[in-house]
Amino acid sequence: MYCFHLQDKRVSQASDEENWEMDVVCSSKPVITLYQAAWCNIPELPKDDEILSQKLREEARAIFLQRLGRQLLNNNELKALWVLLDKYHSPPHSEEEQLINYEDFLHVATLGGPKCKNYFTAAVFAKLQHGDPYGRINIMALFNYIMRKVWYHQTRIGLSLYDVVGQGYLREVDLENYILELIPTLPQLDGLEKSFHSFYVCTAVRKFLFFLDPLRTGRVRIQDILACSFLDDLLELRDVELPKDLQDTNWFSAPSALRVYGQYLNLDKDHNGMLNKEELAGYGTGTLTKVFMDRVFQECLTYDGEMDYKTYLDFVLAMENRHEPQSLQYLFRILDINNKGYLDTFCLNYFFRAIQEQMTFHGQEPVPFEDVKDEIFDMVRPADPYRIMLQDLLNCGQGDTMISILIDLNGFWTYENRESMAADTNDGPAEV
Repeated sequence: MYCFHLQDKRVSQASDEENWEMDVVCSSKPVITLYQAAWCNIPELPKDDEILSQKLREEARAIFLQRLGRQLLNNNELKALWVLLDKYHSPPHSEEEQLINYEDFLHVATLGGPKCKNYFTAAVFAKLQHGDPYGRINIMALFNYIMRKVWYHQTRIGLSLYDVVGQGYLREVDLENYILELIPTLPQLDGLEKSFHSFYVCTAVRKFLFFLDPLRTGRVRIQDILACSFLDDLLELRDVELPKDLQDTNWFSAPSALRVYGQYLNLDKDHNGMLNKEELAGYGTGTLTKVFMDRVFQECLTYDGEMDYKTYLDFVLAMENRHEPQSLQYLFRILDINNKGYLDTFCLNYFFRAIQEQMTFHGQEPVPFEDVKDEIFDMVRPADPYRIMLQDLLNCGQGDTMISILIDLNGFWTYENRESMAADTNDGPAEV
């Protein structure tokens, strides 16, 4: 039922059946004490030319992290703990689930050894209470909780081994090294050609940086990596029998990475490894406006007027996740043509004129801007009735719809015909 797979440098997730909060209050006290000593009292870093000091510091950190790892439950100890829980569950017994009362809970803690005691506290027992009339807790829920705690700390240690600077964050190169060394442990990536590994690593790392480093500092806090679900998605690729639908929706899967890179190659008509505005205009349905494309190339990092694969990945992540705050921030910066921090009627009209031109080109009657402007302001309901701030887009819950109306003819058409499309969808089953 469970995968007890613990490694020195890369840590596997034991169970994803329970999504417990990753607080450290109920964790192993010695581990937390060492964390505080290491990350709260950081000494002055050695200078670049102090090679010996740097090597000494790296060795000291490696020994420290190994010491942390030895304080966690290992593979055999986890198996032994499950046997104890299964043996000492409390009456009255049920065929549906096994429960344990507080007295037996403490007894298992004593038998399990010193490493187990930190997970068998009154606070943990109270947290797992779910209204049992005898005051018991589910041993499966308890074991899942412990497994998640062990995974959390082991992953923290595993990531910290790649933290060359030693200040609690990973730079882009650190993330690249981590994922590159993780690839051989993920069976779902076995079919990837060695020559594609560098592109895969780039594709995977960009998601971490795009969503966890919106200020573009070039680094991501380990704490933020652990708090998000990206590692869960990445380590999901250990499942040899991962269903195809989950592979298709997982950014880190081989089919997804090949899809994104394949799209990039297809857009690159002159095969120079870069994309110009005309080439990027073919993205998706090919209905993004020229005005929007111009702004993308003004705001994003380019090389002699062309974007590389990394910049393209940021663009794809923004377009495919328009409802996410980081994507809205990315797109808002592009729409804010005056760099004033807000969108006014002039900005909206500037982009919507391109939609009207596309409608005319396709033989459609252009929709008056005033009608669209009123709908947008009704949709967003900004705090200032004349200005739309980024926070307004985040608060309204329809920021992705508003942006689609302004930059994509297909997005505008979908919005305009939403009622008829919904009716067709509702009528479909009845016709069948």
